[in-house]
Amino acid sequence: MNITDSKPTVAHPRSVEQLVAGQATSDGAGVRLTRVLTNQLQRRLDPFLMLDAFGSDNPDDYIAGFPDHPHRGFETVTYMIAGRMLHRDSAGHEGLLQNGGVQWMTAGRGVIHSEIPQQEEGVMEGFQLWLNLHSSEKMSKPWYRDFQDSDLPKFVTTEGVAVTVIAGESHGVAGAVRRDITDPLYLDIHLPAGSRFSQPLPPGHNAFIYVYRGEVSVAGNRVPSKRMAILTNDAQTDGVIIEADVEAKLLLIAGRPLQEPIAQYGPFVMNTEAEIYQAVSDFRDGKLGEAA
Repeated sequence: MNITDSKPTVAHPRSVEQLVAGQATSDGAGVRLTRVLTNQLQRRLDPFLMLDAFGSDNPDDYIAGFPDHPHRGFETVTYMIAGRMLHRDSAGHEGLLQNGGVQWMTAGRGVIHSEIPQQEEGVMEGFQLWLNLHSSEKMSKPWYRDFQDSDLPKFVTTEGVAVTVIAGESHGVAGAVRRDITDPLYLDIHLPAGSRFSQPLPPGHNAFIYVYRGEVSVAGNRVPSKRMAILTNDAQTDGVIIEADVEAKLLLIAGRPLQEPIAQYGPFVMNTEAEIYQAVSDFRDGKLGEAA
């Protein structure tokens, strides 16, 4: 982990447009989680489709995991901060996601996969983000990669802020993944009490933070734990400044909107209803997870 004294200038920071608490729900075979970014926010936070936060030390909340299920038309980014999850898919990929690791999967034209916890006790905690694909990429070949904690670029600022760069670039440090069209930024930021962190953001990108420990303030707006703060979009802004009076941990996520129609039916996200019908048909006919 490198120490950086790079201090990007943010002269006109974004503010908080809205605080979101998320909705308690379950998915897979009964895994309890909080859906922070819901369908109602997909247009506002384009190109992001969903953010789930899960965390429990009760095995009954997670032990059954997510048995075989299909995806088409988007990418999933799973970030584990505690626990272990085994991934297998119809494209022949398999990987064990462990503490601090990230699984990045491009479903593209279609994949069937499972995510099963590899522990019977202890804490299981993490996040899954769904990132939309441009219409030109929705039927692309599936892609998958596991990044262990040691694979992810990290740095510490002179104020002691520790940052993991999952995607994009921060303070001159390039992340593990880059995408040309959506240009996603995905940072895990740990702020000591009394510190601040500045991050430039293109004014056209949609952006939000999710605080999962402690609390922070953005432009004088308090953001408590377990809340998502949607950041304002203003052509005059050039980034965000996050301040912490107490120790805090959060995700900062931003991306270039696709501005395309969104047609979704469960695990299929396309641009038209006809494409959704085709995805459902391909899945029923056993064609969705076929190798090209």
